[in-house]
Amino acid sequence: MTRPYTLAVFTKNRVNPAYAAARLAADRVAAEAGARTVHFVPETPDNVDQQKVLVGEALATAPDAVVFVPVDDRQMVPDLARFAQAGIPVVTCINRIEGKVVSFVGSDDVAVGHTAAKALLDGLGPSARIVAIEGTPAAPTSRDRTIGLHKLLAERPAIRLLGSATGSFQQAPARLEMARLLAEHAVIDGVWTANDVMAFGVLEALAAAGRSAKVVGVNGLPEAIDHIERGTLLASVDFSAFNIAGIAAHAALRHLRGERVPPSIMVPAALIDATNFQRWKVPFALRPTPAWEELVA
Repeated sequence: MTRPYTLAVFTKNRVNPAYAAARLAADRVAAEAGARTVHFVPETPDNVDQQKVLVGEALATAPDAVVFVPVDDRQMVPDLARFAQAGIPVVTCINRIEGKVVSFVGSDDVAVGHTAAKALLDGLGPSARIVAIEGTPAAPTSRDRTIGLHKLLAERPAIRLLGSATGSFQQAPARLEMARLLAEHAVIDGVWTANDVMAFGVLEALAAAGRSAKVVGVNGLPEAIDHIERGTLLASVDFSAFNIAGIAAHAALRHLRGERVPPSIMVPAALIDATNFQRWKVPFALRPTPAWEELVA
């Protein structure tokens, strides 16, 4: 009897619910295939040095394949190469990184940022004043979503971007940066954020200051859906780490079985707003695992 496949799954932190959803999806896909997962997560959120150490720990266990979300798409390149040198196949997901991989699974983040920005600006007046809370500069998701924002701003020259800040994809830093922006600007009509967790921090800062503004996020987290239902969040974009990581786990297992895997897989990311949020009112624990045939051509 052959032993079950083992997937080493790397995510960036334990503070963002999106990564908890990613781990859940990878676990389920593996279990359904009779495989097992081992998780490697930095104790300090998004810490490059800790992820480098974790790569060494994973190599020592000799997994059959790796599902890898790099903390930094540049600094982790040599560490990704260590898996190739050991003959261990890797599927990267969420954040693209250069190197030898079986496949990359993600979404079009420029389009994601553009979609969120369009939802925000469509909900504001033609000469509104907005601010932006960006994610971690080391993450391609943040850089590309910001490109999407600026593409739309170029199409709407009457909109004023008053300022930007880095919220590090975390709630507390985003709250602090939004508080600073509120102190600097007497009127802010809208806030574009690169993920839902930062949007939650923005909402906290607005409430503490007794101010209001339309806010958009990204990820479609259950708490974001609740905010959309209540009208406190204008919209989110369904960049689904749950679906992306699930498909990445499928891809790793398919490769191990000798089945075809495309070199790049783009998972759709729909806008979620007051017109359609009901579709997402299902906790991740109750959502079905993503089916390969439904999301991969």
